[in-house]
Amino acid sequence: MSALFGRAFRRFARLVTDAVVAYPAAWRVLRPLFRRQWDRRASSWELTRQPDTFDPYLAGLDALLEPPKRALDVGTGTGGGALEIAARFPETEVFGVDFSAPMVARAASRVPPNLAGRVSFRQADASSLPFGDAEFDLVAHNNMIPFFDEITRVLRPGGHALFAFSGGAETPIYVRPERLRAELKGRGFSDFAYLTQGRGTVLVARRH
Repeated sequence: MSALFGRAFRRFARLVTDAVVAYPAAWRVLRPLFRRQWDRRASSWELTRQPDTFDPYLAGLDALLEPPKRALDVGTGTGGGALEIAARFPETEVFGVDFSAPMVARAASRVPPNLAGRVSFRQADASSLPFGDAEFDLVAHNNMIPFFDEITRVLRPGGHALFAFSGGAETPIYVRPERLRAELKGRGFSDFAYLTQGRGTVLVARRH
């Protein structure tokens, strides 16, 4: 039964992703049901992580031209991406946001003492981020639905956006690189880098 439910959720996640990328206004309708699904997974989410889950994400971080001063991990879940940024860049202030309160609580509990002063988490909707304009040098996503207008708003000129998908096109939450490029290019992004790493893919772009 659990395997069947898992397959159903993966199909649902892809359906929501495709709908929201094509029609962002659909998020208002789909968000409550989608959030409940993630709330239910908070306590066991880390058990689903594969050894290579963050390999594409880390490859994207390696492709950055310089370490970011302030970084935002969108759809952080239990905080894995935010903690990877902090570990990779010792001088970076890192924020993680997720719309699921149980996920955020779990993420906050996982921050080790040596990172406590640089990493923080808060509950927030990626379609309406609680940050000012141009606050971040990096806005990163790992298996996350992108909200392109908000990414552009909170990212400073010259900063980078990162989109990693741990299972490539088989990832339930997945956006084709062609679609990412088109959406970002129309918002003033360039310097695209598309990489494959193990099972996954990552696209990095710079805002001009």
